[in-house]
Amino acid sequence: MSNKKSSAGNKGDNVRSDCYIELVLRNSGGIKTDLKSKVESMYGESIHELVIDMCRFFNIKNAKIKIEDYGALPFTIAARIETALKRNSPGIKKEYLSPINKKSQYKSAKQRLRRSRLYLPGNEPKYFINAGLHKPDCIILDLEDSVAPNEKDSAQLVVRNALRSVNFYGSERMVRINQLPEGLNDLKYIVPHNVHVILIPKCESADNVKRVDKEIARIMKIKNINTEIFLMPIIESALGVINSYEIASASKNICSLAIGLEDYTADIGTQRTEEGKESFYARSMVINAACAAGIQPIDTVYSDITNMEGLRESVIEAKGLGFEGKGCIHPRQVKIVHEAFAPTLQEIEKAKKIVITFEEADKKGLGVVSIGSKMIDAPVVKRAQKTIEMAIQVNLLHRNWYADN
Repeated sequence: MSNKKSSAGNKGDNVRSDCYIELVLRNSGGIKTDLKSKVESMYGESIHELVIDMCRFFNIKNAKIKIEDYGALPFTIAARIETALKRNSPGIKKEYLSPINKKSQYKSAKQRLRRSRLYLPGNEPKYFINAGLHKPDCIILDLEDSVAPNEKDSAQLVVRNALRSVNFYGSERMVRINQLPEGLNDLKYIVPHNVHVILIPKCESADNVKRVDKEIARIMKIKNINTEIFLMPIIESALGVINSYEIASASKNICSLAIGLEDYTADIGTQRTEEGKESFYARSMVINAACAAGIQPIDTVYSDITNMEGLRESVIEAKGLGFEGKGCIHPRQVKIVHEAFAPTLQEIEKAKKIVITFEEADKKGLGVVSIGSKMIDAPVVKRAQKTIEMAIQVNLLHRNWYADN
């Protein structure tokens, strides 16, 4: 066995909730650890125990392991050590899995609220720990654009451990895999480990969806998993826009169809603007495709994290077009997104009036219903019912509101 050195993780003055690992496998000398940590007096012993347990699990009897700890939680330390070990010995297939946090064993549903989805870089565990406290509807652990190419392997293990260990306080747990075909390899690190939704980036055809669907099914069968895992394809190119309905209807497991405008505008050779004229066609196509397929249309991110008023206007515009959710790249955006997507009191009162009028007419056997001079048909009632349901979900209306009228 050589004295090859491998490393993983991050170090430096600005690093927090992370660690840096250097590992050398040796022919003799046992397990030697060199720990540097500001919290060594409190957690040093447990870190040493974790190292010994991992070495025993991977049948490592002789190694020198240097750890620079910056307040990393056990799931992060374990992921960094495993990464360093597998970089040293790529043939190792075993996985050292963190315990499943009982507080994260809640399920999701295909029709749940997805107003906000907060992106978190998959190789930056410092963002994971408190993300759920901001109450986004969904949290995205990202393996794609936010992760450097030479850190993809490390991010896979950090995200895997986070799915098992981190309490996201009721937020739907999403993972954005890499663009296919590389993204298919990501699935084995997330499908068995407590994920709700898998995002398929730069999706351009139904075949992209079906390949992911097939691989998920294969893994679930091998691992004997029977929970539901949903899909959210992301449309990010001209070809994806043209094929948006084909994509939206490619699988019964698709819950939403999203659009990503940074890559889309680059693909059509223009710049993304605040006004958004250059993307109106694409956004409209995604909305129509999603609605035709019976799933949720989800808007792109708003990239200026300092402009809260601009964000609010962008969400109101998205809501007016028919979108039901928006991406967030900073926790401070979540509250604004939720407020802007919530139905106004005027919208709620109008919806209540429509539903009451329609149901009273239906009881009387009337085939034609109107409020004033406006006819009420099934799509109008359906939209009113959707407004009422959202008002109930965001606590703007009591579930038994009809009994009070």
